[in-house]
Amino acid sequence: MQGDAQMPDGQVSDAVSGNWVDTRAPAFARPYLRLSRADRPIGTWLLLIPCWWGLVLAMLWDQSPRWEDAWIAIGCGAGAWLMRGAGCTWNDISDRKYDAQVERTRSRPIPSGQVSVLQAAVWMGLQALIALAILLTFNRAAIALGVLSLLPVAVYPFAKRFTWWPQVFLGLAFNWGALLAWTAHAGALHWPAVILYFAGISWTLFYDTIYAHQDTEDDALIGLKSTARLFGHDTVRWLKYFLVITVACMGMAVIQAVMPNGSILALVLALAGPWAMGWHMAWQLRGFDAQDNAKMLQLFRVNRDTGLIPLIFFCVALLG
Repeated sequence: MQGDAQMPDGQVSDAVSGNWVDTRAPAFARPYLRLSRADRPIGTWLLLIPCWWGLVLAMLWDQSPRWEDAWIAIGCGAGAWLMRGAGCTWNDISDRKYDAQVERTRSRPIPSGQVSVLQAAVWMGLQALIALAILLTFNRAAIALGVLSLLPVAVYPFAKRFTWWPQVFLGLAFNWGALLAWTAHAGALHWPAVILYFAGISWTLFYDTIYAHQDTEDDALIGLKSTARLFGHDTVRWLKYFLVITVACMGMAVIQAVMPNGSILALVLALAGPWAMGWHMAWQLRGFDAQDNAKMLQLFRVNRDTGLIPLIFFCVALLG
């Protein structure tokens, strides 16, 4: 099976064609960069964007952007890349036996024999240690939240084995940055960040249910659960629910963040963010086709733009 799983030159089957890892990275580093999904940057974006939401909303909340916020933004970027890599490595270690049975994941570095479990574990630890060094430059409350984030990260790979809602656990992990970045700026956690966190979880349910439709047949054969399998033919209806919840929660977070100190213009501009995000999600629904795996992957990837849309409006609102 491993021989069949091996793609040309060790490439992973669902990686972006012609990505820099497969074409420019040193040969010895490629298996490790593939473990980190460096050949598929969408996951880093989806982890980073909630961080930037939380940071900019915190600046709108207290109307006091500072130079150190630039470091928080940069630190979140580096931390997202590293922790996404460490989390994906942990996921591949935990799921290595299942990945070998799923067509889309057989070519990953561990099931295809490019790296051993021990090598992967060392790589995971190295990424986590560098991320910790970045985290330690933030305030104590943010550091505590960063350490606590390891809990949902650790649990997520196993969620698909015991619940039909593993996407909730992914949402808990992937949107933690909204809490952390808010706290890194504000010094403490406040309700707007918590409500924003819920918006992010709902958004994750939206895009990862789409993503999970690529594996429904294989997941059914090996007994893994997902919202894609749970919803089946009702998926579009559920995705509409997640769209509404995402927009509503983000709108409430904006109102609570901007109302105390911001201007009416800033509030209007910031509220335009979730409104425009909702329209982009609705556009995705019009192209949904559960039988077309390539389309599902394409829709999943465009969620980078979905998440950047409200961020742009939040940044403009800072000037309002």
